Amino acid sequence: MSLIAVLLANIVTVSLVFILTTAFFFYFLFKPSKSSVYRFPPGPAGWPVIGNLNILDMKKPHETLCQLSEKYGNVFTFHMGRQRCVVLTGYETVKEALVNQADDFGERGMTHASTVFSKGAGVVFGSGESWKTMRRFTLSTLRDFGMGKRTIEDRIVEEARCLLDVFESHKGDSFDPIININSAVSNVICTIVFGDRFDYSDPQFLRLQQLLRQNIKLGISPAMRLYEIFPFLGSFLANFKKMSSNNLETQMYFSNYYHERKDIVDRNDLRSFIDAFIAKQQEEEIKNPNTYFNEVNMVSTAGNLFGAGTETTSTTLRWGLLLLMKYPHIQEKVHAEIQAVIGKERPPRVEDRKDMPYTDAVLHEIQRFANVVPMNVLHQTKSDIDFKGYRIPKGTPVIPLLTSVLFDKNHWETPHKFNPQHFLDAKGKFVKREAFMPFSAGRRVCLGETLARMELFLFFTLLLQRFKFSLPPGVRAEDVDLSPTIGVTNAPKPYKLCAIRQ
Repeated sequence: MSLIAVLLANIVTVSLVFILTTAFFFYFLFKPSKSSVYRFPPGPAGWPVIGNLNILDMKKPHETLCQLSEKYGNVFTFHMGRQRCVVLTGYETVKEALVNQADDFGERGMTHASTVFSKGAGVVFGSGESWKTMRRFTLSTLRDFGMGKRTIEDRIVEEARCLLDVFESHKGDSFDPIININSAVSNVICTIVFGDRFDYSDPQFLRLQQLLRQNIKLGISPAMRLYEIFPFLGSFLANFKKMSSNNLETQMYFSNYYHERKDIVDRNDLRSFIDAFIAKQQEEEIKNPNTYFNEVNMVSTAGNLFGAGTETTSTTLRWGLLLLMKYPHIQEKVHAEIQAVIGKERPPRVEDRKDMPYTDAVLHEIQRFANVVPMNVLHQTKSDIDFKGYRIPKGTPVIPLLTSVLFDKNHWETPHKFNPQHFLDAKGKFVKREAFMPFSAGRRVCLGETLARMELFLFFTLLLQRFKFSLPPGVRAEDVDLSPTIGVTNAPKPYKLCAIRQ
């Protein structure tokens, strides 16, 4: 390409950016004001086009929002590019919105990316009657396949034993546990979604996990923030194209599995969530051609279960092992309680939890301190609402900031310190805390909470029953970095551990 051609291309690009910026500036300057009808909370003044993104820490956006709440209060406005959002911080404020005014704040907020990738289907990004139908069916089916019952408890214990064998195969040498922990936790939900588990070395299984991890990291990247401001740039942004490709590959896997099962499902022998969905679809299609039980909803809902059932629980477990290695005196107390209540031979059962207050407190504190979903998932107002003296219009995106709840200084004695005493009274008995809200609350509370709580207790207790966990030789407890990796979820940085048989 000649020098003249390069110069012309650069001039065209600069001119285009200038024209777009100018157009958006005048749009914001002269657009009609709704101040006479609505009253938004205070907040930092936004720039044209970029809003408040110039002050947002892209690596830790939740920390920026927490800092702003100290200046503007527990309810404030933040401009995510051109989109005006309402941020809710602190336990009382988040509870009032999500629980006391559950219907008002119960809609799912949609970004350009979530709209493109989910198409409004499934249980995470679904809305309206489709979401209600999918959520009811999913909860009912999860219970039918054992969620909260002894059957799923037995599956978790069996899967945990497979994980223990893998850990033991390292014979006390250091290794990175991320893939094996992810695989073990994922297999629990896979036995429900697909009716079977995967081998830890199965290439398709590992590929699905890889796609999930990549999208979690890409989802909060600066390029995706740029896409939300200028969605027409999607085809030029490598991160957006990669997320699209990953999303399509994942959906194709679920779609292909669906078509493999569609014509052979036995209504009298339903083996999985997908089988149950197909049976319900066949039943509905006879009387309702516009049924929500269609392939798009099946792919999205099954994908939601796989993603949510894999990522948050496995991430919490990895945080747990890292924290116990950093604080070995806490690990010693957990070991002592497990030996006193369960012993070394029999596997733990969920019912043991009530007799293990210290272990229960440690697990709760791991969830609080890990803060795995710091920004929550975006909400949206269902209609024009009145809240805390403000008048907020229908369709306004709302961020109920879970970080601000889990670290609320009015409810936690040492919010920024890992401290199991947060969940113990003076006599060492377990105490519930109102501001413990890692699964969110209200209409959009995590529908897998019961399963996740069961998994965390059984995996954690079985691991600590068999092994003592220590840092690799040469790594000191004070060297352990507890700052999270960048992503939609807060995950610990990669680390290695030594699992020593007790």
